[in-house]
Amino acid sequence: MVTDSIATPRRGLLVGNYCHDVLHRDGRISAETLGGAASFISVILDALSLPFHTVSKVGPDFAYAAATSLHPPLTMPTSRTTLFHAHFGSGNPDRLLNRVISCDPIRPDDLPVQTRFAFGLAVGVGGEILPETLEKMLEICDTVFVDIQGLIRRFGPSDGRVSHVTLNESGFLHLLPRVAFLKASADEVSFIDVEEARRWCCVVVTHGKDGCEVFSENGAFRAAPFKAYQVDPTGAGDCFLGGFAAGIVWGLSVPDAALLGNFFGSLAVAQVGPLKLDSNLVQMIKDEMQKREVQDIPCLESTNGCPGIWKAHEQDQFHASLVAAKNIITGSTNLS
Repeated sequence: MVTDSIATPRRGLLVGNYCHDVLHRDGRISAETLGGAASFISVILDALSLPFHTVSKVGPDFAYAAATSLHPPLTMPTSRTTLFHAHFGSGNPDRLLNRVISCDPIRPDDLPVQTRFAFGLAVGVGGEILPETLEKMLEICDTVFVDIQGLIRRFGPSDGRVSHVTLNESGFLHLLPRVAFLKASADEVSFIDVEEARRWCCVVVTHGKDGCEVFSENGAFRAAPFKAYQVDPTGAGDCFLGGFAAGIVWGLSVPDAALLGNFFGSLAVAQVGPLKLDSNLVQMIKDEMQKREVQDIPCLESTNGCPGIWKAHEQDQFHASLVAAKNIITGSTNLS
């Protein structure tokens, strides 16, 4: 059991295993890198000055201790680090994903005790988050963001090929009314009854180059995308969620937070591995966020009860400001 009695305003809890990712392109290994949603999201939370505690498990073979030194994982002496192989082909734009090795799951008694967190992110990738672990997060975090991939992924018995079950079949459905934000990709949304889920929480669906949609009991809207040259889509959804959650915690409206998520997702696809952020760009983003901060982190015991949170106001201005900041750093004039 981990004991952590530090209480910091807006402090978060990030839960999900680090991984080894091997990328294959047209049958050949093109890259080996640090993976796992926690590795991508931690970069964004750090950059935007949000303190958080990470719970992640690896084996003694973990190859990226230096890269994760600010948020070190728990090393399980009898396990190995989760390993994914992602296969891309020039003739097939879809990624084929295999979990080759699985580290130990994260259990409730792995989470910190004697503290409370302003927000939590449940971001499993390899089946490491158990229903009882998410339930514990909901008890100790005021606002919880959940990536659906950590709940509905299943893995082939022989090759570890990633498939999905419906949220109703996942063993997590009963916890949905206590979740604030549920994020799913366009490929995953068919495994959710969005009309039912939006009665209980805010559902955010990412559409890659086409931006995202946000659904709540009171309405829905679409947040515009940002142009990007795609090198590797791995981690784009994680960076979206990191940016979106950071925006909410900073006090942005949900529409503005969705735009911020789209922005960080567009930065992610242009790189391989965890996001590398220019410090000047980060400062410009912070400046724009401070201009648009509308409230403290929402009281999301009832997400739909936040007054005015669903009105997509002045999004064009925020979008233009983020594009301008990116263009100043890159020297580009045509990315929008």
